[in-house]
Amino acid sequence: MVGDSSVIWSFVRIARHSGAVYGIILRADSEIKPEKVLRTIGHNHGVGPPNNAKPLELVRGLGLGAATAVVIGLMIGQAVFLVASDMSREVGSVWKVLAAWIVGGVIVLFGALCYAELGAAIPQAGGDYIYLGRAIGPLWGFLFGWTTSMIMVPGSAAVIAAGLFRFVGFLAPSVNTPIFVWNLHIPFHSQPYTFTFAAGQPLAVGVVGFATALNYLGVRTVGRFQVFLTALKAAIIIAIVILGVTAAGSSAKGPTTGTAFIPSSADGAIATFLTTLVPVMAAFNGFQSLGKVGGELLNPEQNLPRAAILGTSLVIALYVVINWVYFHILNFSQVVQSQHVASDAVARLLGNRGAEYFTVAMIVSAFGSLHAGFLVGPRVPYAMARDGNFFGFAKRIQPRFRTPGNAVVFQGCVTSALVLTGTYQELYSYEIFAIWVFMGLTAVAVIRLRSTEPQLPRPFRVWGYPWTTIVFGVAAFAISINLWLVRPIRSSVGLAIVLLGVPFFYRWRKRSSVAFGLSHDIRG
Repeated sequence: MVGDSSVIWSFVRIARHSGAVYGIILRADSEIKPEKVLRTIGHNHGVGPPNNAKPLELVRGLGLGAATAVVIGLMIGQAVFLVASDMSREVGSVWKVLAAWIVGGVIVLFGALCYAELGAAIPQAGGDYIYLGRAIGPLWGFLFGWTTSMIMVPGSAAVIAAGLFRFVGFLAPSVNTPIFVWNLHIPFHSQPYTFTFAAGQPLAVGVVGFATALNYLGVRTVGRFQVFLTALKAAIIIAIVILGVTAAGSSAKGPTTGTAFIPSSADGAIATFLTTLVPVMAAFNGFQSLGKVGGELLNPEQNLPRAAILGTSLVIALYVVINWVYFHILNFSQVVQSQHVASDAVARLLGNRGAEYFTVAMIVSAFGSLHAGFLVGPRVPYAMARDGNFFGFAKRIQPRFRTPGNAVVFQGCVTSALVLTGTYQELYSYEIFAIWVFMGLTAVAVIRLRSTEPQLPRPFRVWGYPWTTIVFGVAAFAISINLWLVRPIRSSVGLAIVLLGVPFFYRWRKRSSVAFGLSHDIRG
């Protein structure tokens, strides 16, 4: 996440209880120590300020430029350097790959419009947690927080760790060597599920453990480091684009189509295209997160929708152009066979040594994203546990280092388990299934709030409503349902984890209600 000179790194944690909203902000350049801020959290749980104390307010310090940088920084990740080969194998054509990026970009832009309306109308920290809870019901807000803690955050970290070692594979191909392969036959599926355990997976767990340890020990210096890393990611993309466009005589020779899977029917073509959109959405992931810092934006009613639309549009344009550059430099069969497309493209332009430097920069950037995920992610289960909405162990602050140590270790353990049980492609599919289920629900939230709260001030309204909102919602559910059909094992596991949150919601709500009643009786 990127900010201006006064707000370098921030993360908001949100909790709603008895109508109150509390938050924390971690700022690298703040005079306030994170541990002092953490101690202010809580509501009727014995850890927060007295009931008559004024709740901690978030600082509104992000202007339009900083907010746009937040969107760009959240969206630009490692996927755009890797997934062109996965997409090419699915659709078998350069133009279909580029069409998938454009169609995916349009869907994401429609989604950004939905989040812009919600964020401008409800400019509070918390994003989907607030939107779903207000529009559909508290259970759905809780399930978003639960799924964030159990799937989205550790899943994202696992994807980054696995992708990092795909980059390493360019420098040391032996890390991609399979140690063993297990074919699992699934009922009603003609193709077995292939489980591959590669040499790089234990090494990736080691990197996850290192990131876990760093964030267990403290968060003092991460802010400015993240600004540098976000700039590094953007610089890599721009450099590849400039090199690819300006290089003379480097355009690839060869066919623009391949003999990859060719669907036999219209239904098969739709399913294949939806499957191709999964890595696209993995690359675009992050556009929806600006609402989480709505409480920190200056003039959020205007700046939030402008930043969401501007930042998303810039990233869409960059992604389409860089993928065109890949196919301009490499021919289609080279892209299909590549496990690290960006590095191979740079190698053709600058030679192996130049590509190695670029790859090292991508590895550093990927580790920075992993490190940032461990800064941000554990604060979600920590915050929920503080309000009695998650497992109690996650609310403990490490007494020496003043970090949410148990929550950090929890994320490290879940992330490590995922890294050991899936490839890069399997992991981002697992993550995207859960994310896009809730994005579909966000489209439902826009429509429902228009119906239930027509008087709610809406400084920004979705362009083309209701059709753009409907397209976004239908696309979100279609992507998730198709993923469940084509990759049933991981999607079913994800769905089971989401549904597992339902009994916990009622259990923890009942416990909180009892505790609130006892507290009320004592005060009475």
